[in-house]
Amino acid sequence: MAEEGARLRPPNNTLNKRVLGWWRVQLLLTAAVPVAVLAVLGLLIEPARLWLLVPAAVLAVLGLACTLLLPMWWFTVHRWEVTDEAVYVRSGAFWQEWRIAPMSRIQTVDTMRGPLEQGFRLATVVVTTASSKGAIKIEGLDHELAAELAERLTRITQATPGDAT
Repeated sequence: MAEEGARLRPPNNTLNKRVLGWWRVQLLLTAAVPVAVLAVLGLLIEPARLWLLVPAAVLAVLGLACTLLLPMWWFTVHRWEVTDEAVYVRSGAFWQEWRIAPMSRIQTVDTMRGPLEQGFRLATVVVTTASSKGAIKIEGLDHELAAELAERLTRITQATPGDAT
């Protein structure tokens, strides 16, 4: 029996394992800034020392716990797949999002590499569609795989009939 168009299903591919380090560094930086500000202020403002250092310690513990645990959870949830018919992406943690972009709806395919991503040799493929929901992002791909995927998607979408609207 032939498949009749794209359907919602779990994507098969996991992200690159280096994404765990990339996510951890992002979380660590996010937690470290307010902790550092509170700690410095607590050391400089003696009357408010307790009121600033206690929240700094609480944020440090919570930030460290999130840095250690959340990336592993995210890695189990985030999936992606590209077929000749569609791009499938599942992401999120508490609120999981499953998205399908049929090839006929794809308008542009881009790759992005921020400074941290470059340090981890990762990239993000951004698939812009005619959807009001916005672009589909596949984060945490090896940068070479991301370039190959963008090239493949471009070839497939050029060969797919339709006007991407």
